[in-house]
Amino acid sequence: MEADFDNLIRLQELDIELKKISLFLDDIPLHIQEIQKKWDESDLIVIHAKDKLSQNQKTRRDLEVEAQDVKEKIAKYKIQRNQVKTNKEYKTLEKEIEEAENKIDAIEEIIISEMLAADDIEKEIREATQKAAAIQRELSKEKEGVLQQRKEREEQKRKLLEMREELIPKIPRDKLSLYNSISQKKMGIALSPVTQEFCSMCHMRIRPQVLNELKENNEIILCENCGRILYWPKLSE
Repeated sequence: MEADFDNLIRLQELDIELKKISLFLDDIPLHIQEIQKKWDESDLIVIHAKDKLSQNQKTRRDLEVEAQDVKEKIAKYKIQRNQVKTNKEYKTLEKEIEEAENKIDAIEEIIISEMLAADDIEKEIREATQKAAAIQRELSKEKEGVLQQRKEREEQKRKLLEMREELIPKIPRDKLSLYNSISQKKMGIALSPVTQEFCSMCHMRIRPQVLNELKENNEIILCENCGRILYWPKLSE
């Protein structure tokens, strides 16, 4: 019977390790998604800065087109001014020309302002690009580390599964069936060692008669409270 308990205990140890590894592996896709999210966010900083520059350039082009339109109007006004016959018409055109020239001055001031802003935006793009590159280098290392850990855990899992397969035939079918049934109900923990006369899982005190039977290791005994398989650790004998 001692051998049966040894094998059951070993089986539970393997199953606990397998569960830990499976949980770790299950979390890896989410971890990689988080890394990708941070990567995309670092890209967005650069994209937003470049969008600002594109908008700045578009604004300048639109202003230049507007300024050119006004200049063409001024040229027409000047031709018309040379052709007018009354002083009133002349003064009206002079006023139109003056207002148009003032408008050009205002447009050109805005263009200069946008050009200065473009210099700041280009600096922002360079800084954002450098920052994104630094972040992405770190994220690449982090991702490589995660993938390496996944590879290692998968190899550990493969070896543990092989060990489990070798162990299963050594356990009597009825005891294996009981183990599997309890394990499914008790979150993968089917066995519980008795520590200082208590079930170590639910902390219920074990009756003296049951303690004596456990020490003899002659039969499977379940905890009266949590239903797990009790065993007397060899170190406690």
